[in-house]
Amino acid sequence: MTYSTLEYFQRFGEQSLLQLEEAGKRGRKVAGIYCTFAPAELVWAAGAIPVGLCGKKETPIPEAEKTLPVNLCPLIKSSYGYAVTDTCPFFAASDFLIGETTCDGKKKMFELLGRIKPLFLLQLPYAYSGPMALLFWQEEFTRLKEYLEQTTGKPISKEGLRYQIKINNRIRRLLKEIVYQCAGEIVPISGLNLLPVMESRGFAVDLESYEEHLGQLLGELQELKKSGDSVAAPDVPRILLTGCPVGKGSEKVLRLIEEAGGIVVCQENCTGIKSFDRLVDETDDDPYRAIGRHYLQTPCSCLTPNNGRMDLISRLIRDFTIQGVVDLTWR
Repeated sequence: MTYSTLEYFQRFGEQSLLQLEEAGKRGRKVAGIYCTFAPAELVWAAGAIPVGLCGKKETPIPEAEKTLPVNLCPLIKSSYGYAVTDTCPFFAASDFLIGETTCDGKKKMFELLGRIKPLFLLQLPYAYSGPMALLFWQEEFTRLKEYLEQTTGKPISKEGLRYQIKINNRIRRLLKEIVYQCAGEIVPISGLNLLPVMESRGFAVDLESYEEHLGQLLGELQELKKSGDSVAAPDVPRILLTGCPVGKGSEKVLRLIEEAGGIVVCQENCTGIKSFDRLVDETDDDPYRAIGRHYLQTPCSCLTPNNGRMDLISRLIRDFTIQGVVDLTWR
């Protein structure tokens, strides 16, 4: 792998901030999102740019605990801490926020965040099965569409939404192909080096350029596999990482696994394959129904019953010849 390709993704956040600044000067709005359930296609179709805001470092937690309960989830406290200390450049660049009711703690956090910046809250159904759940979720997307149009001043057309579905599907395919390069005996990239690639999806400002760089990376990984160049010996334990999302600043467990002699060949969490394992149906006559169904079927543990996540983990264990699963929980 060339140094330039790795460096591009390792410095992706810094590059994105510069691009966001330029986009803001041209009048484009930035939407700060916190969860995989937020429909990026709708945001893009409204002419806005979605950026990920999940807190992944412990530094701002003490400030958050002045307001939030100490025993609350550290992901929530980190996210809120970044907001109240104004130490996250992506939060500062966001014109408005999109939240979701995935848990009681985040619902209360979004109530408080709404006092800092304009916020739209998606009401997530507790179950993903049954016709009423989909109808309810589609209505939430309709509300979001209206909010985005009012906020950006740009109407969302079905043609524009279909285009965003197609380009985001192409990016999903590329990311999945990149991850699956580690499914065989030859592992061309470590979990640590792959982490910024997977995390980069939440900070893409120019989707066409991003798609091009992902294709370049995929080609280089395929060449490494053909040459037999592996970062791990055949007898190294193959690990699947699941649980809390991992990113820059919270990669300690991932690093420990690989420093201890294992290799993380796949991540099931929100940073990993969970968010791009499936595609939005491009054949559906109603693109709003298509994205509604797609995001409602996200195999997240916040929904019940939780069969989707167990099915995904079981499939990944088979596909990647997993010998151990590490389930990460933050304390």
